[in-house]
Amino acid sequence: MNVTRIAILCVAAIAAGAAALLVRGLLGGGTPAVEASAPPPPAIMTTDILVASKDIPPGRALDKDSVRWDTWPSSSVSSTFFTKNAQPDIAKAVDGITVRSPLVRGQPITDASIVCAGATGFMAATITPGMRAISMPVSAETGAGGFILPNDRVDVILTRDRATGGQVKFFQSVVIVRDVRVLGIDQTFLPAKDQQSVVGKTATLELTPAQSALISRAHAEGTLSLALRALGDSTDKTYASYGGPERVNVVNVIRYGVQGKTDSAATGRPPQ
Repeated sequence: MNVTRIAILCVAAIAAGAAALLVRGLLGGGTPAVEASAPPPPAIMTTDILVASKDIPPGRALDKDSVRWDTWPSSSVSSTFFTKNAQPDIAKAVDGITVRSPLVRGQPITDASIVCAGATGFMAATITPGMRAISMPVSAETGAGGFILPNDRVDVILTRDRATGGQVKFFQSVVIVRDVRVLGIDQTFLPAKDQQSVVGKTATLELTPAQSALISRAHAEGTLSLALRALGDSTDKTYASYGGPERVNVVNVIRYGVQGKTDSAATGRPPQ
C-alpha cells in the first residue's frame, strides 16, 4: 500500500466521522444543552384568623358555630385580628364577646366590630336594635327570691292602693308588661358559671321606648314585682297589657248603692 492510498483512507475516515457527528447533532443527539432554571418562588407565610361564618347582626353574642378559622397571608393580617396562634381554642376565643357592628360572612372579627364582657359599651351592644334598657328597683321579695338571672324572661306586675281614703285599703295587682328580657341584675349581666341566684337591688329590663315610659309611670303609682317565666314559655316578643288593647282586672266600683265608672287596670284610671 503506497502512501497516497493511506492518505486517502485517512481523509475518508475523518470525513465519515465528521458526517456522523453532524447527523447526530441534527437529530438531537449529543450532549444536551444546559438550560438555566428559574429560582423557585418564595414560600408565602400564612396565618389562620377568625372570621364570621354567617351574617351576624349587632347585639348577638358570638359562639363557636357563628365563626370559623380562615387562612390569610401573614402580610395582610392586622394586629386587630383574632389569630389561631394567639388562641387555638375557638370557643375560648369568642367567650364573652358580643357583636357591636353588623358582620357579613367571611368578614374578619376585629376589635372594632365586637365588644368584650366588662368593656365600655358592652350593655349597649347587647340591647336589641330599637329597644331600650330601663332599670327598676327589686328585692328578694319582688324579684322571685333572687332566682331571676340575666337573659331570663319575666312579667312585670304593678301593685297599688286604689282606696280613695279612710282606713280600708284596696290593693290591686295587674300584669303591665309580659315576656320581658332581663338584661342584668345590679351590674351583673353575665352570671358566673353554675350560679343559681342573684339577689340585687336593681333589675335592668329590655323594653320598647313606649314600654319604658310605662314602667316609669307604673313605678310612681305603686310597687313593681317580677314574675319569672318558665323556660320555653316565651315568644321572645315583649308586649304591654297596661294601657294597651288587652283589658284585665276590670272592677265595677259601687259607692253608696250607685255603680260608678268602670275601673280598668288596662286604662289605669282611678275609681270615680
